[in-house]
Amino acid sequence: MAQVAIYTKRWCPYCVYAKARLEQLGVAFDDIDVTDDRAREREMINRAGRTSVPQIFVGTHHVGGSDDLDAAIASGEFEKLLRAGDEASAA
Repeated sequence: MAQVAIYTKRWCPYCVYAKARLEQLGVAFDDIDVTDDRAREREMINRAGRTSVPQIFVGTHHVGGSDDLDAAIASGEFEKLLRAGDEASAA
């Protein structure tokens, strides 16, 4: 399965929601807490081009925030991204 990373802040309800959705799907993820880490927050902004949290990535693909995650799940795109990571790691 492709590596999933989610940039979060401790006080963010959308972050809690997005992490719960990933857990419901059985998707392992790296939780990158940027609450008090300006360097990691800058890394997130550089990767995503956005300042809001959460920001979710599957491999190098930027999914977006929690609404974007829901849309990607509903459309089947999220599953495709996860499978593409499987194929890349098998090659």
